[in-house]
Amino acid sequence: MNFTRFSRAAVIATVGAIALSSCAANEGAAPSASNAPVSTLAGTINGSGASSQGSAQEAWIAGFQTANQKVTINYAPDGSGAGRKAFIAGGVNFAGSDSALSDTELAGTFGSCVAGTKAIDLPIYISPIAVIFNVAGVTKLNLDAATIAGIFKGAITTWNDPAIVALNPDAKLPAATITAVHRGDDSGTTKNFADYLNKVAPAVWDKAPADTFPYAGGEGAQGTAGVVASVTNGTNTIGYADASKAGKLGVAAIKVGSSFVNYTAAAAAAVVEESPLVAGRGDSDIAIAINRTTTDASHYPLVLVSYLIVCGQYTDVKAGAVVKAYASYIAGDGQKVAAAKAGSAPLSATLAGKVSKAIAAIK
Repeated sequence: MNFTRFSRAAVIATVGAIALSSCAANEGAAPSASNAPVSTLAGTINGSGASSQGSAQEAWIAGFQTANQKVTINYAPDGSGAGRKAFIAGGVNFAGSDSALSDTELAGTFGSCVAGTKAIDLPIYISPIAVIFNVAGVTKLNLDAATIAGIFKGAITTWNDPAIVALNPDAKLPAATITAVHRGDDSGTTKNFADYLNKVAPAVWDKAPADTFPYAGGEGAQGTAGVVASVTNGTNTIGYADASKAGKLGVAAIKVGSSFVNYTAAAAAAVVEESPLVAGRGDSDIAIAINRTTTDASHYPLVLVSYLIVCGQYTDVKAGAVVKAYASYIAGDGQKVAAAKAGSAPLSATLAGKVSKAIAAIK
């Protein structure tokens, strides 16, 4: 396969990052792996992508490698966009992504896949996106989609803006400038965040959802860890991140229907369960069109579905076998591991069945 100089450099950088991340994963104590598949599998596979999956991937890798001593799995949490690019170029065997492959990406070729075959999207990680904040004296915060959109677009610039005060009449909001922190790298978390705002408050968030943050201003940070660090270490800050990384930061309740709803794994799973699949995809490509406009207060629509992107058929048969086994573990017992380690919502029985059927077809 021919690579441009850029794609070669990108692949080299990705593999370097993977090597570093592998050390952390292999050195960490394995979670309970008694249910991980035991086999004679052998080989090394590399993945790259969503930082939101970082904690879950560490747990999955540790559990799978404990039960499969001759397998090495490396994962670099470089961001969804970087992961998809590396996978498309053939630099990694799988990608993690907080957004499914686009129609444009699916129309192209994939470096690790047999010519004429396509990659598939497997939903394997469901997690709320938390609107995190750090404002002195403020422990509770209610926000609706239009106000969140105004803050991150730069139209609402102070914490005592009338729009925020109206939603929080009892809060002591300072007359201080808001520092809104967004992802500076291409991010599926950004795309999910933007999709929610565009669907619920289109008059304010008037840009189409994309991995790249669409508006000027604010403060950009690299990866989930970068956003959380900037919000934590800043003053009068707000950001968005996978809820598993919110830590001790304040987290806003978002308006769903006439109620303000705090995130839970169950509420995130509920909205995914009742959302349709994206139309026009192959039988094994399971991309979900999340219902962002639900008014059901038992649902939390600011949620991300993160995907494992793999080949339907691998050129490297041995690598394909390891990917298939690893994907099976993730979609099965690995769901409980991720729930314990990262606070994610396990797949419903219906969705898990669809994912398992798709994995069984991998060659």
